Amino acid sequence: MAPRANWKGFLRLSLVTCPVALYPATSDTEKVSFNQINRKTGHRIKYLKVDAETGDEVTSEDIVKGYKVDTDTYIEVTKDELDEIALDSTHTIEIDEFVPKTDIDSRYLIRPYYLVPDGKVGHDAFAVIRETIRSMDKVAIGRVVLTNREHIIALEPLDSGLMGTLLRYPYEVRGEKDYFDDIQDVKLTKDMLDLAKHIVEKKSGAFEPELFEDHYETALIDLINKKRSGAPITAKAAPKTGGNVINLMDALKKSIANEKDASPAAKVAKDTAKDATKGKKPKKRVEGQREMLLPIAGKGGMDAAAKAAPKKADKPVRAPTRAKKAG
Repeated sequence: MAPRANWKGFLRLSLVTCPVALYPATSDTEKVSFNQINRKTGHRIKYLKVDAETGDEVTSEDIVKGYKVDTDTYIEVTKDELDEIALDSTHTIEIDEFVPKTDIDSRYLIRPYYLVPDGKVGHDAFAVIRETIRSMDKVAIGRVVLTNREHIIALEPLDSGLMGTLLRYPYEVRGEKDYFDDIQDVKLTKDMLDLAKHIVEKKSGAFEPELFEDHYETALIDLINKKRSGAPITAKAAPKTGGNVINLMDALKKSIANEKDASPAAKVAKDTAKDATKGKKPKKRVEGQREMLLPIAGKGGMDAAAKAAPKKADKPVRAPTRAKKAG
């Protein structure tokens, strides 16, 4: 199933307009997630909305938004009042200006989206806007309204489409001086810097995100597979520490020695052996899919499953999921 658009409207550059759809470029739905359950019954925990003072449950129609101005003092704001101040530009991304990409501080970046033509019309206008941005080697800055909030969005060409990145407002970014003022001004010797640069050069390479592995996610899936199959769970030994660093120069020299031991030939041999053990190259994760885990039937359900399935369980089956709404 194709992901659902978080937003549909129009992209406008002066008098050039085209219908577009906005899709999230990232997803957390593939990560393993947990529910809270009652240990005694195996049933899922249900949360109720209750009055903080009386403890009585409150129905949805009696719940309104309130802005806290003092202890136990709130200004009530109704849905109708919020609708009255809703922005008119909810269906158009208006391009206001073009700026060099290097001018955008990375602290202002929130999350990326894909922007594509919506429907069969408007592809020509979309291409004109896309290629204009590409030819100028700049980023287009516009505004988009998501869940009643106006966001700044930076648009740049990505293959045949556009990538839009939501940006933070200045009041959302904390200044660094409050954190960096107490950092000591340390004088480093040229020898220290040369050794550190040598380590960096040895570790330099191309950015290949497909080679990254979420070790915690892998460990979670392995743990759940073992519990599904009734395999014994053994405690992991505590990692050995190298002790405190006494001398910075000695630590740098030792790092150089360790890098020499891990020579390219040794690394290739290690990688080859790893691939041979697996039998094939690791496949990339399929976008829009996540691990499906067997449900807990109830009290003692996991123990019964363990007894009924002494063999190791197959890897969790994947199934498509819908994209979450942005906000």
